[in-house]
Amino acid sequence: MDVAVGAFLDYLVAERGASSNTVAAYGRDLRRYADDLAEHGVTDTSDVTRADVEGHVSQLFEEGRAESSVKRATSAVRSFHRFLVTDRVEEAYPAAEVRAPKQGEHLPDVLSVEQVFALLDQPFPDDAAGLRDHAILEVLYGCGLRVSELCGLDLLRVSLADGLVRVVGKGSKERLVPLVGTAADTLAAYLDHARPLLASTASAAGRKAASQGAVFLNRRGGRLTRQAVHGLCERWGRYAGIEGLHPHTLRHSFATHMLQGGADLRAVQEILGHADVATTQLYTHLDQTHLRGVYLGAHPRAHER
Repeated sequence: MDVAVGAFLDYLVAERGASSNTVAAYGRDLRRYADDLAEHGVTDTSDVTRADVEGHVSQLFEEGRAESSVKRATSAVRSFHRFLVTDRVEEAYPAAEVRAPKQGEHLPDVLSVEQVFALLDQPFPDDAAGLRDHAILEVLYGCGLRVSELCGLDLLRVSLADGLVRVVGKGSKERLVPLVGTAADTLAAYLDHARPLLASTASAAGRKAASQGAVFLNRRGGRLTRQAVHGLCERWGRYAGIEGLHPHTLRHSFATHMLQGGADLRAVQEILGHADVATTQLYTHLDQTHLRGVYLGAHPRAHER
């Protein structure tokens, strides 16, 4: 990846005559992109998928980056992958359908409560994969986890008895997140009935993940990857009539529904692991009907005539 980024920056100077400022900006964006991919085990350009690119864009929004900054970074990633195809380094163009965000637009969208119920209450198979997928969707929405946090979750950090999970977030910072309701129930069912089956069929590589206590395992007993979670979200979302469901959409929906339900902004900030409350405010997609209801219920003069 580093070699490919270096070749692209050289191309910008030699072939495109780009200014030093442009090259420096693209360099910063692409090094940040490469670091993000490396954190999820992707170090070769041939292994990059559309889900990886979309995950990176969502991550930038989640960090509270300005929309103009995210737009520039998205453009840099698209140009980089286009260069790799044009230069015949790669055949696939994983950024083909990933568009730069428009002004005033936040990715990803939020689901309605009805859509969440349709997604989570649909019939899941009783086999190991079905129990696992149901638990993953419930935990993503019930706990508001980032997909990287879910994939990195270990058994020792889950306490069903206490209704809590210790999450390792960005910067290796730990936080406690409530684990209750259907999220706890489906996770308990997965841990009791499905995970042992997945661990028993582990390959040599998978046995390491299973022995290290990874919560969510793939069919070979290895730790589930971010790409796999993207895939299962899209699949189960499609079954529920939701096209292009992204894992971060469930985190986004969790925060929005908590705020709509009257949760304190600071409490939601702590659960999500945001360093700055301004980042949490990106999730306040409260519609006018909801705001009017809150106003009528709270303001002492709202009903005076």
